[in-house]
Amino acid sequence: MGGRAPSARSSGGRVAGVLGAVGATLAVRAGMRRWPPGEAALWERKNFEGAVVDLYAGPATALGTAASVAASSAVPVRARAAAVLAVLAAGGCGAYDDMAGRDDPRRGFRAHLGALRQGEITSGGVKLLGIGAAGLAAGALLKDGVVDRVLAGVVVAGTAHLVNLVDVRPGRAVGTVLALGAPGLLGGGAAGALAAAPVGAAAAVFDDDFGRRTMIGDTGAHALGAALGAAIAAGNGRTGLVLHATALVTAAACGDRVSRAAGAC
Repeated sequence: MGGRAPSARSSGGRVAGVLGAVGATLAVRAGMRRWPPGEAALWERKNFEGAVVDLYAGPATALGTAASVAASSAVPVRARAAAVLAVLAAGGCGAYDDMAGRDDPRRGFRAHLGALRQGEITSGGVKLLGIGAAGLAAGALLKDGVVDRVLAGVVVAGTAHLVNLVDVRPGRAVGTVLALGAPGLLGGGAAGALAAAPVGAAAAVFDDDFGRRTMIGDTGAHALGAALGAAIAAGNGRTGLVLHATALVTAAACGDRVSRAAGAC
């Protein structure tokens, strides 16, 4: 009986994390719909079909995820701080790109890095550097030792970019978060508790996102991905970090070529 109690507490923490993220995400989205920051038109976009949808799901998932992690007593303080930092920074960089980069035709890492080399700071460049720096800062809180910290940072930032990379059609980004995050709920410790937040936030908006009534934009995609990356980093040792980092860098390189060729966002 003594051996089952920690498992029960861990399971309860994951359930609370999912439900907390669902509730916080829905509350933020409802609040933004009623009292949109600035003009309502700032939060409207045309999707791939030309239909006008709102962007409220992006800030809602970012803030809902961060709130759920911050409130989770099942996650150690350092890991909690790392995840909240990564989520808010990634979401903030994504929000800047959603607002400032909406008319920028450049796509892919190479285009934005090329602009930086020429002295031009694009919204995509801000996003690339900002999320990279936030990932490294989160990695420094999640792990000990320079190598593991850098690898964890790559995993956090790389997962944030991966989720954004697949966000080209309704439901794909949130579906990816659910598919990658749900298995983590079966694990114990900080990793399982951290995975609960992005899973809950993604579940809260999945129906409206898939139903073409909202979109999470770069704000939500990067925030959810960063949270998922923090969970992955927390649950893996060096071998796992190397494998995940290698896969994410490869995916980013392949996705960069596809983005430049097809004009995906």
